[in-house]
Amino acid sequence: MRDWIAAVVAALGVLLVLAGGALIFWQALGEARPLKPALPTPEPDYTPDYASDAPAPQPASVPVTSRLFGAVKNPTSADRLIFWGIILLVLSAIAAGAISFDLGAKGGS
Repeated sequence: MRDWIAAVVAALGVLLVLAGGALIFWQALGEARPLKPALPTPEPDYTPDYASDAPAPQPASVPVTSRLFGAVKNPTSADRLIFWGIILLVLSAIAAGAISFDLGAKGGS
């Protein structure tokens, strides 16, 4: 029975990881297609009053740690599928006995 559970959980884990990869692939294909604008936007025919020779202020760059924490706090649906698939694969390895935990303690006598 333990082997059946491990096999089912492993199959579900593989399916989740593959589905997450497929979502990433389809999103990448969707971004490559040029979007057709609904209405043409008119070009402005004026010069703003604030135009000067001074360079425009640049937006502050976001630190890498903030971007990483943002990605962990708000994962995409594809990332969530892959994360859950990996968790199920680890659980199936534990159920099959491929990963085991051994705790021990000794007295100093």
